[in-house]
Amino acid sequence: MQKLYLLVPLAPLVGSLIAGLLGRFIGPIWSHRVTIVLVFISLIASIVIFLDVLEGNSYNGSVYTWLITGDTRFEIGFLIDQLSATMMVVVSLVSLMVHIYTIGYMHGDPGYQRFFSYISLFTFSMMMLVMSNNFLQLFFGWEAVGLVSYLLIGFWYTRSTAIYANMKAFLVNRVGDFGFLLGIGMILAYFGTLDYVSVFAQAPGIVDEKIELVSGLSWLVITVICILLFIGAMGKSAQFPLHVWLPDSMEGPTPISALIHAATMVTAGIFMVARMSPLFELSETALSVILVIGGITTLFMALVAMVQNDIKRVVAYSTLSQLGYMTVALGASAYSAAIFHLMTHAFFKAVLFLGAGSVIIAMHHEQNMQKMGGLKSYMPITYWTMFIAALASAGVPGFSGFFSKDAIIEAVHFANIPGVGFAYFCVLTTVFVTAFYTFRLIFMTFHGQPRMDHHTKEHLHESPWVVTVPLVILAIPTVAAGWFIGPMVFGDYFSGAIHVLPHHDAIEKLGAEFSGIGGMMMHALYTAPFWLSVTGIFVAWYLYCVRTDIPGKIKASFGSMYNLLDRKYYIDELYSWLFAGGTRALGTILWKYGDIKIIDGFFVNGTARVVALTSAIVRRYQTGYIYHYAFTMIVGIFLILTLWLY
Repeated sequence: MQKLYLLVPLAPLVGSLIAGLLGRFIGPIWSHRVTIVLVFISLIASIVIFLDVLEGNSYNGSVYTWLITGDTRFEIGFLIDQLSATMMVVVSLVSLMVHIYTIGYMHGDPGYQRFFSYISLFTFSMMMLVMSNNFLQLFFGWEAVGLVSYLLIGFWYTRSTAIYANMKAFLVNRVGDFGFLLGIGMILAYFGTLDYVSVFAQAPGIVDEKIELVSGLSWLVITVICILLFIGAMGKSAQFPLHVWLPDSMEGPTPISALIHAATMVTAGIFMVARMSPLFELSETALSVILVIGGITTLFMALVAMVQNDIKRVVAYSTLSQLGYMTVALGASAYSAAIFHLMTHAFFKAVLFLGAGSVIIAMHHEQNMQKMGGLKSYMPITYWTMFIAALASAGVPGFSGFFSKDAIIEAVHFANIPGVGFAYFCVLTTVFVTAFYTFRLIFMTFHGQPRMDHHTKEHLHESPWVVTVPLVILAIPTVAAGWFIGPMVFGDYFSGAIHVLPHHDAIEKLGAEFSGIGGMMMHALYTAPFWLSVTGIFVAWYLYCVRTDIPGKIKASFGSMYNLLDRKYYIDELYSWLFAGGTRALGTILWKYGDIKIIDGFFVNGTARVVALTSAIVRRYQTGYIYHYAFTMIVGIFLILTLWLY
């Protein structure tokens, strides 16, 4: 079985190397064949490992030792349990579908082989992250997915917008990663090891230990560690205020939007916090911070999605909001609900992204929904798969998103962490907003009168099978994945992988009322989330199918509010002025005063002036007359005697 563990990450790595190094020799067809087959092998191995874990078998061991310094060992190893096995299956399945979908979407692109190499390398990096049993390997996978995402977002490097987007993603993630690295450094300093099990075992022993970050102001060490780790998660999982990179990353090809924003990179932070639950449970302050940040991200990013007209950006802001849901669940100690929503979200969000890509292909790469409409009759497979995903995203009973989202909302309701009231308001309000913007996308794109130009309308047709088959396959778990909520959320499925203190266990309180998926759906008919979802769908239908003149009137009446949402609360402008502008201003000051005045003016030119002045003085005594030299010697002797006598 240990060889099978190695096969999971190494298979896509080999595929990446073949496509990247030999792609020009084997050609585009064999490049995608090799990478797809090897990712498929990784999926099969992940499923076998998942079934083995279900039988009660787990593994925690070192593959090899990378470095030894003193008593500290830096190792590469695997931790295979319910949490990592679930992530392995989700990541490899979505990755395989994206690989197949890419054949149709990237057909004819000059960087075809390079693209397959990148996405396979991304899969390897994500697998190394989720399978790690220590912070060293976790950080390696963490940085590797960041690096490959940089390459993928800027894949079309001839576009200035793509270069700006990938640089923005890289820099914003460095902010989060700096906090993450500090957290890992503190773990090494206080625990003397980077091994998960050893750190978790020692953690209760330092729960009362304090550190002074500022003189006279002490913090609990465990709180500082957890908040630093969560700052890393804020960057990777795009939580406010480090969320600004994710919408701009839509500049990358659509398959990457699905791979990065559905099941992999952006969920790495969610997975990390869930894996670190034995640490976070010891700091209620850190949990409160997570709750509030998640609540802000959930509601305020959903509001921005309401006014977006770019089909990919609507789905991108939806991803931000759904990541906020997961973060709120983590803050409420409902880790199992967060991971469950991570899984269901991976499927329905992948369908939405890939479906959006299918529409973009048909529309000759037009992404503005105002220029679409009436596509239902031309693209029935794309329409129905996206419609199913929209129902799941809106939380309609029976679909996967309903079960995971309702579990989070109810868990927050039962939680007792400070800040839970604010978080509950945010997640509950967002139910209506999510249903509205999701079906706004569906109605603007597929219903009503066609609004595209005549040439585009004449050439409209359903996408090829390599695009539609992944949509159909992913639509199945979009419907059915939520049916496993019983064992995965309320059962003991994650009992060995996630640790929750008894007084934080909101899931246990919620589980006492769970009466099966049928009972959960029936109960939902009498709860606020269901009616908020139905209302959101109805309002979207009325505004974009019946009274299509009203949205324009609302925009005119609430122009300032619309502009606030359309400009994303002016956060990009603030960052541009504060950080980019501040950096330029600092650079100007350093140039004018540091470089010109101090370095050039004082040290370089000043040294030259001192030498010139000294030379001018000395030159006066270099006359060639003996009596001048004799006079100089007498004065010198007089000074020496004076100093010697005193």
